[in-house]
Amino acid sequence: MKLWVGLGNPGAKYAGNRHNIGFMAVDRIAADHGFSPWRKAFQGLVSEGRLGTEKVALLKPETFMNLSGQSVQAAVTFWKLPLTDVTVFHDELDLAPGKLRLKQGGGHAGHNGLRSIHSHLGDAYARVRLGIGHPGHKDAVAAYVLHDFAKADAEWLEDLLRGISDGAEALAMGDGQKFMNAVSLRTAPPRSSTTKDKTEPQAPTPQPQEDTRSPMQRLLDRFR
Repeated sequence: MKLWVGLGNPGAKYAGNRHNIGFMAVDRIAADHGFSPWRKAFQGLVSEGRLGTEKVALLKPETFMNLSGQSVQAAVTFWKLPLTDVTVFHDELDLAPGKLRLKQGGGHAGHNGLRSIHSHLGDAYARVRLGIGHPGHKDAVAAYVLHDFAKADAEWLEDLLRGISDGAEALAMGDGQKFMNAVSLRTAPPRSSTTKDKTEPQAPTPQPQEDTRSPMQRLLDRFR
């Protein structure tokens, strides 16, 4: 059994917030891979399914972000899971929008959801860090993460979520590199080697030269 936790805040008011990208990621996995309907458990919502040969439980804590650790601890205790089988999907200010990094263990970097999980379980779990960018000043962070994604974010957000879903089976099977590659194919697809650079200068179309000969000269030239 693997436990994948998406971090966010419950309720329609927060559904489109940048802080809720973790919820969005596990929602996409559940929808694309035929997981069970969400049910209430562990102070949150749970959906279960299989990715490859691995059974995976998805968890969305409904304790609000700052108390996420309570929900995660309840699930870990119930299933008697080692922290190495727990992966947390969360928003990351220090990554550019649409970027993703996979990390095992480490600090919480001031993220309140991770801080709560640390206090209840320690730091040995894996994290999928989902870049949302930084507002530029620490005083603006709270308003920024609790604000909905802009319309201009829709394209990269969709590509990122599709990539996560594409690579979900690889992640469940422990192949982090294959997972990252699947995401990259959506967020930064390779250019075809046969496609010309759009900035490559095009050769000018040759213009026909004007015929300055007289009608008589043209007639004479035909018989030469």
